[in-house]
Amino acid sequence: MAARPLVARQPNERLQALIQEAGCSNAGLARRVNMVGAERGLDLRYDKTSVARWLRGQQPRGRAPGIIAEALGRKLGRTVTIDEIGMANGKNLASGVGLQFSPTVLGAIEQVCELWRSDVGRRDFLTGSTVAASALVEPSRDWLITGADAQVARNAGQRVGVADVDAVRAMTQALVELDHRFGAGHVRPVVVHYLNSVVSGLLAGSYRETVGRQLFAAVARLTELAGYMAVDTGQPGLAQRYYIQALRLAQAAGDRGYGGYVLAASMSHLAAQLGNPREIAQLARAAQEGARGRVTPRAEAMFFAAEARGHALLGDARTCQTVAGRALAAMEAASVDSGDDPSWIAHFDHAYLADELAHCHRDLGQPEAAARRAEESLAAHPETRARRRAIGLILLATAQVQQREVELACATGTRAVDLLSTLRTNRGADYLDDLQQRLEPYADEPSVREFGARLEVQAA
Repeated sequence: MAARPLVARQPNERLQALIQEAGCSNAGLARRVNMVGAERGLDLRYDKTSVARWLRGQQPRGRAPGIIAEALGRKLGRTVTIDEIGMANGKNLASGVGLQFSPTVLGAIEQVCELWRSDVGRRDFLTGSTVAASALVEPSRDWLITGADAQVARNAGQRVGVADVDAVRAMTQALVELDHRFGAGHVRPVVVHYLNSVVSGLLAGSYRETVGRQLFAAVARLTELAGYMAVDTGQPGLAQRYYIQALRLAQAAGDRGYGGYVLAASMSHLAAQLGNPREIAQLARAAQEGARGRVTPRAEAMFFAAEARGHALLGDARTCQTVAGRALAAMEAASVDSGDDPSWIAHFDHAYLADELAHCHRDLGQPEAAARRAEESLAAHPETRARRRAIGLILLATAQVQQREVELACATGTRAVDLLSTLRTNRGADYLDDLQQRLEPYADEPSVREFGARLEVQAA
């Protein structure tokens, strides 16, 4: 039998260049790698011979490449990626981009920046990736048990100040308003390019501790928005990656309240879309537990409302009613004094709560209550919340179908279709598809035929 030819390894010139830049010997790098590994509970025993093998092109296994990158990054005072050290095994790295809750701040920066780069590059593994609710539950556990980051300050790269953080906040607010009016299909590419081209440079810059915390908080908010927009453009697998990274950035910001918001408002809603009611309730309860004593009544109302959605989908009317009652009580408390509400929860008002409760009643088969809550939300949502109003109209139409008021449901649905024609939103289309399915038993009704024809014209 002929001997199998050996594959010639290429010298790792990237790693060699970084070692020289850091002014580090092979033995010195090995010691630093072993120290970083020990911080992560690993008993690494690399020496100068190990580093020499890496320089000849050997690829260490497991978590070692990330630890090597971090060790060099600490010596250089900046973020160093696995790709920079020449150890990015493309296929394995790509599949995991954005799915890890990094144990370190430097790792978190590397992870989220790689996600943004991959998204801008439209890599197939992102756009075609599947999503599992279990992939959301594990980071929520990591968030619950992980202590606060001791330090986020950096001393490398461009100087980042309060004005830079204010710019990110202002850009986020402008993008939120555009998203509400026109849907994510028009806005998401702008968000992702801004994250990749501007925000990544800020994270890799130099900032004091206070500014750094504020920066991470602002970037967490924008990253969560990008995840929501991924949902609205029909990319749930991409959304889960953004949500996980938003959760990690909130941890770096030292903001447990916003971390809870990501769990309850973002991850749990994604689990709802995927039809995983048990995970919805788990994520909402994790938010409540992890942010206990650190959020205002308005945020508590949202956390409870998210949990109620999970119980409704499980068909547990009694528990749903109990938790929904807590949400209503918390919202009443918020109405008395909302002066301390952070900006990220200010939008959650009586209209949004009514919308959440309308979903609960719909899923429990309680059409009268669902219609009442849907009408309540529509009366309070301003015209600028075009997508939310369209969804509210479809919720109302669904409740009308459940009450066998088919002609009225079609009229309400037509109002929603008119509004959706001004938006580019996959979420709105999903709700409309659900309404059409509920109308199928009444396909012979003239109003249903007319409504179907209207949809066909709209789609043409």
